Amino acid sequence: MQQSLQSLLLSRRWEAFIVVLIVVNAVILGLMTSSRAMAAAGPLLELLDGAILAVFTVEIALRIFAFRARFFKDPWSLFDFFVVAIALMPTTESFSVLRAFRILRVMRLISVIPTLRRVVGGLIAALPGMASIVLLMVIIFYIFSVMATSLYGGTFPDWFGSIGSSAYTLFQIMTLESWSMGIVRPVMEAYPNAWVFFVPFIMVTAFAVLNLFIGIIVSGMQQEVEQEAAASRDALLEEQTHVAHDVKALRDEVRELTAAIERLTAAKGTS
Repeated sequence: MQQSLQSLLLSRRWEAFIVVLIVVNAVILGLMTSSRAMAAAGPLLELLDGAILAVFTVEIALRIFAFRARFFKDPWSLFDFFVVAIALMPTTESFSVLRAFRILRVMRLISVIPTLRRVVGGLIAALPGMASIVLLMVIIFYIFSVMATSLYGGTFPDWFGSIGSSAYTLFQIMTLESWSMGIVRPVMEAYPNAWVFFVPFIMVTAFAVLNLFIGIIVSGMQQEVEQEAAASRDALLEEQTHVAHDVKALRDEVRELTAAIERLTAAKGTS
């Protein structure tokens, strides 16, 4: 029975069924935020949401029964378990925020779709390298924030009056959101040579450091793909080894059977 359940839960049809349920549930949860939709079909939406949650709960229970200890050793299975567990928690007035967390069920798409799992795996693999880049960004921001506060804090206290406000303003500049007309050009009206400060900052942060983030993430995803390909090759090699062993055993059996037939034929001939 466990093997049958495992085959069912790992099948393409079951995977497609769960994906459809997750997408439908995402649409329902979106409609439940609309007062017009709730006024027109609120009880129906609540009923459908509860039914889908019940299916997810039964699916998690079946997976625990089918895979036993292996379920709790798989990070993606634990992810699904916690997402469904959060949705099952009662949404009282004290924990009304949990009602908003129901949309986390949509994140189960990550664990169901292999390509999304590969992307998230690449992001996780890139975390150590990203930590170094974040530290570098902190150092750069601190240096430029201190300089901006010293240079422009007296004239533009709202933007550069303290290290914190300077860091926030520089972060806005790094994202290139209204950086020119909104901040830099007004500063240049008072300090015509301010571009010497802001242009190198943008070059270092927006173009250089952020591209390092992209490079590390791409490298992590490539590493994830290579590990998956290596695991597939190892599984194929192991399967080929088993097939070769079975073929060798079959040949030995045929050889023994042929020898037995020859002995039996020779015995009949002498008799």
